[in-house]
Amino acid sequence: MGEVTRRSGFAASAVRYYDAEGLIESQRSAGGQRRFERNVLRRLAFIRAASNVGLTIDEIRDELARLPGNRTPTKGDWHRISQHWRGRLDEQIAALQRLRDGLDGCIGCGCLSLRSCSFSNPGDVHGASGPGAQLLPDTLRKPHPTRRSGG
Repeated sequence: MGEVTRRSGFAASAVRYYDAEGLIESQRSAGGQRRFERNVLRRLAFIRAASNVGLTIDEIRDELARLPGNRTPTKGDWHRISQHWRGRLDEQIAALQRLRDGLDGCIGCGCLSLRSCSFSNPGDVHGASGPGAQLLPDTLRKPHPTRRSGG
């Protein structure tokens, strides 16, 4: 466990959680200690990247299920599964660019505190649409998946 946490950057509690969730696999020694194969480091690196993109635990599980269980994944294996979340990355990049380009004028909150809000949100019409920044792209308004310790 110590080597895996040191090499992966994840807290031991996160490694135990991912093991319990079936995202990684360990074997128990005679003394009850967890033992991990080398490919767990690649899986943990993928979990980190996928969670940073915004994939949920269930989505990460689905993607990791596409990897071969009987051998170390190849570059081609990783490429195939990364294609499934490329669209999400492109969507987030576009949304962040729109946010960046409009940030100094208004962040789309509907607060009417900026002069431009009287044009983009007259009479606070977006306030009736619900809480939060109604004019932000949906991808930037989604609640972030709950993160576990070290994840």
